[in-house]
Amino acid sequence: MVFFSLILGALIGVPLAICLVTTRPSGLLENKRVYQIINPIINFVRSLPFIILLFSLHSFTYFIVRTSIGTTAAIVPLTFYVAPYIARLVENSLLEVKSGIIEAAESMGATPVQIIWHFMLPEAFSSLILTFTTATIGLIGATAMAGAIGAGGIGDVAYSQGYQRFDDTVIYICVVILVIAIQIVQSIGNYLARKARHE
Repeated sequence: MVFFSLILGALIGVPLAICLVTTRPSGLLENKRVYQIINPIINFVRSLPFIILLFSLHSFTYFIVRTSIGTTAAIVPLTFYVAPYIARLVENSLLEVKSGIIEAAESMGATPVQIIWHFMLPEAFSSLILTFTTATIGLIGATAMAGAIGAGGIGDVAYSQGYQRFDDTVIYICVVILVIAIQIVQSIGNYLARKARHE
């Protein structure tokens, strides 16, 4: 669930982030109308708690994958959940790129696509690694929540084997597993980001 949701969310979120950065006021392709459409949509979806998003996409999920229960079905709302999250995080990473680098690229005659691909994305690479680390951690938490309503995974174990059977030990074990998993993901992300910065 985490892997496929992250991939699909990135395929949606990264282009949205690039669109936000380039069409914003003083952006490479400044377009006030496009920016004012995309920006509030991302804010709206991000403001929805995952459990609400999960229920509200029930019919759409069934239309896409012909089921609304299980691991495959959970990927649809998880993708919708993480895509705007990734978009906002990637936007922040790209905005951290120094304006001097962009100005230098423009002075060399680089097109907006070349500036994004050859200057902005490589310059923000270490920050982007941390961005996807944060997104992965958020997805792990969301998949645990989805598991509590039939999507499988550790959330399902905690709910069906722990909560419903009044077995606190199972719940505590699930908590420990989640904490360990998140610590591993964060450590790997930090390591890769340091390597990207050549530290």
